[in-house]
Amino acid sequence: MSKQFTFKPSMARNPFMTFRYTFLFFFMLIMLFFLSSCSIGTNTSSGEHVEKSVVYAERKTIDPAFLPQNLAIVSVGDSLTQGVGDSTKKGGYVPYTETLLEEERGIADVVFKNFGVRGNRSDQLLKKLKTDEVKESIAEADLVLVTIGGNDIMKVVRENFTGLNLQAFAQQKTIYEKNLQDVLETINEYNPRAEIGLIGLYNPFLTWFSDIREIDEIMSDWNETSKTILGQYSNTFFVDVDDIFQTEGENLLYTDYFHPNDRGYEKMGNRIYEVMKDNVLADVLLEKSLDS
Repeated sequence: MSKQFTFKPSMARNPFMTFRYTFLFFFMLIMLFFLSSCSIGTNTSSGEHVEKSVVYAERKTIDPAFLPQNLAIVSVGDSLTQGVGDSTKKGGYVPYTETLLEEERGIADVVFKNFGVRGNRSDQLLKKLKTDEVKESIAEADLVLVTIGGNDIMKVVRENFTGLNLQAFAQQKTIYEKNLQDVLETINEYNPRAEIGLIGLYNPFLTWFSDIREIDEIMSDWNETSKTILGQYSNTFFVDVDDIFQTEGENLLYTDYFHPNDRGYEKMGNRIYEVMKDNVLADVLLEKSLDS
């Protein structure tokens, strides 16, 4: 039997209100904003997976002797890559990450190509990757950054909001796992030397439903699944952003209470830069320096 969510409110709240109806009420309020903005829209030549740990190592310093290199970065995925909620319309986290990278003395210039599409699920990202423009850009990229999975979860919510249960999320996660593997395989096929970074999921409902632990558990479970899949590839890294949006006393969400606002994207951009510098940046620059 599927596990049904149960919302246990404090004594000051209606004791008969369940998670299902509480979530439904709020969900209907945000859907007008949400749907309009997001439609919630192997690294070896043999093809064998290389098991690796996703535990981050000690930061590698960039050798100041490197000749400054240009970096080509492709960002693909959903509305978080497109930058829905970004008042500057410059691509969400992208300009913040770009600015920090260009401050590195081993980097001359950074060129981002942004192919984010609001509402994209993992199956739709696969189709996007097969377009000529994206394929050609990835083939020339040093790094590929991916945001995906949020719309896969919201698909479950939209289709089951009158009877949400954990089994529905588990079934969709199985589909997501296969699609994520196909995404990584496709990128590696186009460019086996590119480093691939997956930006994790966060709980956008924390502001309104901080007492409902099931949502946090779902996000955490999907993030752990993503890390496990990334661990099968030697050229991947994971960027955890969930803790950023759990900061008390600071509003990091846009007016739709789902996407990041400017400050939220800034913090995401900073985190992406930090993880890149800790894990892959020095190696990417070294390889480019040796090739030049």
